[in-house]
Amino acid sequence: MKYKLIEVEDLSFIVDNATILDNISFSIDEGGSLGVYGPTGSGKSVLLNILRGTKGYKPSKGKVFYNVSYCPKCNIITLPSNVGKKCPKCDSDYISKRVDFWEDEEFFNMIKRRTAIMFQRTFALFGQRSVLENMYEVFSEMQLPEKEINSKIIEILQKVNLMHRMAHVARDLSGGEKQRLVLARQLALDPIVLFADEPTETLDPVTSDIIEKTLISIFKNDKKGLVVSSQKSSIIGRVTERALVLDKGKVIDELDSKEPISEDKSDSSKEVKSIFVDTGNEMISLNNVKKYFYSISKGVIKAVDNLSLSVNEKEIFGIVGKSGAGKTTVSRIIGGLMPFKEGEFKLRIGDEWINMKEDGSLGRIRAAPYIGILHQEYSLYPSKTVLENLTESIGLRLPQDIARKKASDVLEAVGFDNDFIEELLTKTPESLSEGEKHTVALAQVLIKEPNLVILDEPRGTKEIANAIRRTREYLDETFIIITHDSDFVVDACDRSCFLLEGKIIEIGPPEEIKNRMISREIEEFKKESMKISESIKREQQSFDTTERQDSGY
Repeated sequence: MKYKLIEVEDLSFIVDNATILDNISFSIDEGGSLGVYGPTGSGKSVLLNILRGTKGYKPSKGKVFYNVSYCPKCNIITLPSNVGKKCPKCDSDYISKRVDFWEDEEFFNMIKRRTAIMFQRTFALFGQRSVLENMYEVFSEMQLPEKEINSKIIEILQKVNLMHRMAHVARDLSGGEKQRLVLARQLALDPIVLFADEPTETLDPVTSDIIEKTLISIFKNDKKGLVVSSQKSSIIGRVTERALVLDKGKVIDELDSKEPISEDKSDSSKEVKSIFVDTGNEMISLNNVKKYFYSISKGVIKAVDNLSLSVNEKEIFGIVGKSGAGKTTVSRIIGGLMPFKEGEFKLRIGDEWINMKEDGSLGRIRAAPYIGILHQEYSLYPSKTVLENLTESIGLRLPQDIARKKASDVLEAVGFDNDFIEELLTKTPESLSEGEKHTVALAQVLIKEPNLVILDEPRGTKEIANAIRRTREYLDETFIIITHDSDFVVDACDRSCFLLEGKIIEIGPPEEIKNRMISREIEEFKKESMKISESIKREQQSFDTTERQDSGY
């Protein structure tokens, strides 16, 4: 017998008179998995936040119902198939409960605590604490025996392939490792349903594969529910059973995930990558740059190891590699945010070469106004309009008419339609999709007129790739793109390099770099898997020995 876990009836969400979701209805069975597919602005993230009960996402119209089993004595919420079974705490019978999620104040938080969500591009971790401490924090209020907690932590860290990182401080993990730790913490909650919003968007292919396999192994072989949103039909097909196809807030199709999903046919996604021939002379020159970190526990970490690189004016150059390859360190050095002692790095501003090894007004401080950086964890001012976010909120003080014109020009350069820009300027970020927010954040960097723009793990969509190339033609910018996504590099970049363990393996056309990266990553992954397997065996043996000693054996 199938039990309905979630039922959505005539759901709409309206912000600033803009309809984000329009009269949506569907249901999710206990143990079912649902993919939510659609282009930027289709309403995917908003839908997941409504189902999870995120603050500020109460539906404008319609209902969300959760069907659960409930122990009235212990206030325990569990899956609907447990009706009539005994509560493990008080031995009472579970009773059936249909909860009007957003209207039932008593049950709202109870159900929310039994769900979990992985937000895209957000790492909600305790940065100063180790992986192990981050895991213990989740269990701190569960009142479980210590040995049971330890056993669960080992089981979960093995699933997400993080046993070999348990002593590492969270802030020092790579982006992919952080995402895996986020997933581990969500799994520790033992949710009845997990919502994953673009769970592999910022990850390299190897880490993406780990996340996907973990989701499949846990949620396809259990009674838990899984809802995954993505712009990539491939992950929807691999991880989920059914798919909703959204477009402009409406469900335009509902099908088996194994059926082919029509990709986005918008004009921007169909743009053909043109060859840009107007690059200028050399603008960036790095020679034998090294950046080492030192740790008592790990010794010398060669984040950047003898790196040499040159980039021309108006070029779009990609630095691509898996999580932990040293990409972010390279970007921080080029962006003037991180000092280094060995090697040489010069940046040309106008006709003057700046020595970026120097700290003062003749070095990095001199160059800072001409470098724009869009960080992976970007943010917009939520209570300000788009116009305010692009002007006064970032210290750009201009007469109103000039500010509006400049903001409009930059928004047009990054790809917004002229007919939409006037309306967009008056909107607040909460009424925008994640893709639109990202593009506005790019415009926020560009409006300061930097000569060099560094993008750290931008959204890997064709819309963003086209926006970058269009912007280069409008504004004569030079771009450094830091990413794990070799497909995005092919779409966006003129040249790229493959970075591995702080070293450049190869520089060349993006297509060649993609092929080299894939073959090398497969080779490295096989080696790493063998090391991890041995590490897990040792950790398990150590844990078993400790248990026997504690038990008096």
